[in-house]
Amino acid sequence: MSDSASATQGAAPLRVLLVDDHTLFRRGLAELLEQDGRVRVVGATGNAAEARELLAQRPDIVLMDLNMPGEGGLEILRRWRAEGIEVPVIALTVSEAADDMAQALRGGARGYLLKNMEPDEVVEALVRAARGEVAVAPAMTGKLLGLLEGGAKENSLLAKLTERERQILGHLAQGKSNKAIAQEVGISLDTVKLHVRNVLAKLNLSSRVEAAVFAVQHDLGAAKPARKGKG
Repeated sequence: MSDSASATQGAAPLRVLLVDDHTLFRRGLAELLEQDGRVRVVGATGNAAEARELLAQRPDIVLMDLNMPGEGGLEILRRWRAEGIEVPVIALTVSEAADDMAQALRGGARGYLLKNMEPDEVVEALVRAARGEVAVAPAMTGKLLGLLEGGAKENSLLAKLTERERQILGHLAQGKSNKAIAQEVGISLDTVKLHVRNVLAKLNLSSRVEAAVFAVQHDLGAAKPARKGKG
């Protein structure tokens, strides 16, 4: 038994639910995790419906593959969060793309692990996640820092926008024309054009399309009701 396992001897094993569509990988991972002594696999499945049913086993952590046929891990995670299911979910994947990690974390994942990690590294990550920490594969930590720095920069850009400019940005995300925005908000067409120019300048963007993508990425797609008549 490892020193870390000995240190936690007497503590209840971490209850883990595995969700992965590759049967051999799923079974092999379950055996490797349970050899550590700190983990007990309470369920394993390869599809969304069974995963939902296995939540009745009250896992402490769900270790879920992102890429599965049919409903993928990210879709399952988003649906669970929409249903109010708050069990911590760790993404398990072969993808080392920063964008995939960003989507998983923004979708509500507690961590992002790679399938080429050693079993003891996975266990350590699960234990950290159970403590409330964000667990990321060592190979992804640099990319995570990049995402955090980029997010901080984007938030600082958003802070430059006025309430009205944020509202205009929300309408741009919905694909509305300047004329439609003017009618919706209750301001002149020229004022809308001025706001759009200001939004693009403050966010360092060059087109309405880029502004729309930026807005969707930051959940600004639903514009707030306007107080009509004020620029």
